[in-house]
Amino acid sequence: MRILIAEDDVVSRKLMWKILSDYGDCDLVINGLEAIDAFLLALKDKEPYDMIFLDIMMPKVDGVKVLKTIRDLEMQNQINNPVKIIMTTALGETEVVDDAFTKGANAYATKPLDIEKLIEVIKNLQLTR
Repeated sequence: MRILIAEDDVVSRKLMWKILSDYGDCDLVINGLEAIDAFLLALKDKEPYDMIFLDIMMPKVDGVKVLKTIRDLEMQNQINNPVKIIMTTALGETEVVDDAFTKGANAYATKPLDIEKLIEVIKNLQLTR
């Protein structure tokens, strides 16, 4: 499985890589623009990501805008099996989470990350692939 982790906080990024590297090959980016570039490069190389973890609050382009961009690109490229996208956030604001689901998120995880819940989400999303 190919996984993209878009996280600007170094501690969160290292923790997520440590957890997620047991489930597949992980690429790391630190802002929204890099996340979009990585997604596009994966499409170009015909090696799309299976799962993307997007921090909602990232520099340059926030995670919700990245999510919308990825979903728009999938539609433009007629991708039948869209990537599973999990939003990560320290925010508990329901309107932000609702907006992410409206734009196509598959799940969200709040920080600090509950490792057991995160693994459960990963396994559930793998089953729906």
